Amino acid sequence: MADYDAIVIGAGLGGLTSGAILSKQGRKTLVLEQGDLVGGCCSTFEKNGYKFDVGASIVEVINPIELAFQKLGTTLANEVDLIECDPVYSAVLRDGTRFSIPFSNEGTAEVISRISAEDGRQWSAFASFFKGFLDEAMKGFFTSPADTMMDMARIFAKAPGMLKYAPLFLRNYQGTIGSFFKDPKVLESFAYQAFYLGLPPELVPGVFALLPYSEHEGVFYPRGGMGAIPGGIARVGEKLGMELRMGTRVLQVIVRNGRASGVMLSDGTEITADVIVSNINAKRLYLDLIGEQYLSPMIRRGIKSYALSLSVPMMYLGLDAAPALDAHHTIICASMDELDEYWWNRHMKGLLPEKQFGLVCWPTKSDPALAPEGHHALNVILMGPYDLEGTDWDTEKQPFIESSIEYLDKYVAPGIAEHVVFSDLATPLDFERRLLHPGGAIYAVQEDLTAQAVFRPNARSRAIKGLYLAGASTHPGGGVPTTIGSGIIAAELIDACE
Repeated sequence: MADYDAIVIGAGLGGLTSGAILSKQGRKTLVLEQGDLVGGCCSTFEKNGYKFDVGASIVEVINPIELAFQKLGTTLANEVDLIECDPVYSAVLRDGTRFSIPFSNEGTAEVISRISAEDGRQWSAFASFFKGFLDEAMKGFFTSPADTMMDMARIFAKAPGMLKYAPLFLRNYQGTIGSFFKDPKVLESFAYQAFYLGLPPELVPGVFALLPYSEHEGVFYPRGGMGAIPGGIARVGEKLGMELRMGTRVLQVIVRNGRASGVMLSDGTEITADVIVSNINAKRLYLDLIGEQYLSPMIRRGIKSYALSLSVPMMYLGLDAAPALDAHHTIICASMDELDEYWWNRHMKGLLPEKQFGLVCWPTKSDPALAPEGHHALNVILMGPYDLEGTDWDTEKQPFIESSIEYLDKYVAPGIAEHVVFSDLATPLDFERRLLHPGGAIYAVQEDLTAQAVFRPNARSRAIKGLYLAGASTHPGGGVPTTIGSGIIAAELIDACE
């Protein structure tokens, strides 16, 4: 008899969600986490009195999160206090132009109209088009399995209106945005959102042009930091009987007769279970924790073919005064052509950007309690590849912090440098060391068209019986609501198949 009905590897959002729902189903469930924080990239840590978010900085498209808590017998509102962010972001363009985008569609049209009257009018058509797509997608795309073409057919059967938007999958983000807007400044203000998928505008599927609209469905920040979301799931799961062990690293998935039957920990302990759920990077799962000897040649080639997702350096700043910013999020913009050029001519060659772009997150604007009174915390997502040409991140870490603060002071938040009392940087190498993300990959595997939905590693493994995947590696991909959706999918597949 197995020690547990289910073992979950990794207490990221997908793993916690699947573990909690499996416990709600009445299964004896153990979640094993190698680190000291739940949530993975969606966690919050404290340093010198400041609370910083490890990676994720806001949450939007909250329907899958609400559904997860409903399946646990509670509500999102009961477990997590969400603060609405308005404006949804501010933009700082290369030429110094600044403006803030409000939550309301009418207000957004007014802001865009000040730049281009025609594009201001186009905003209404853009918002209407992508609201239609998002409404259809909410009928099941984010919480239904997509392991086979039959699964995809079921998704479209639930939401036949999605067929109208099928051409978006054949276009890229850049072309789709460009079909609505023409003014260079407007286009620049919408360019960086492509990197929410970890890719430049010309490689992101056109369907994700919904991102500039989806923020107008609501952008929220959890009181207490992003870690409040996984913390809420873990708390409810434990009340339902889920066992959570922190600081416990899994070195091997035990496979017997083609079936996952347990795990071996770093201290040599073996724990058995009827099913295993993996919330870790799929390439690491199959190639390191399982081993190629258990994979067919076709599956082995398929797993190896996945490119790792983007890695980013994340800077954490503690300030003794409020920064000269206007919103929870400030995008340091660059044109779509510049972002494409950076990807091919610098990122892929191991070079840092000649001029930075990224996202400044100001959590204490929404929740002042995250810093000592009168102080503020900033999380700054910048750009830089995992492998640096001619150097390494341990060498470049401090110079990168100093040059980045200087850049922010000059172009983004004037005067900020004299108010920095704490600074640190999580490099791509740090993400690999601390979170065990190979290559520092924040979305596990790349999210271009060739790794979407049915083309992503399956939620129910085809290689190993009794093995299921949750998290960023599998459908519907990386991000807070999507990884939670993956946890729902894994738990419901187990309920149906085991």
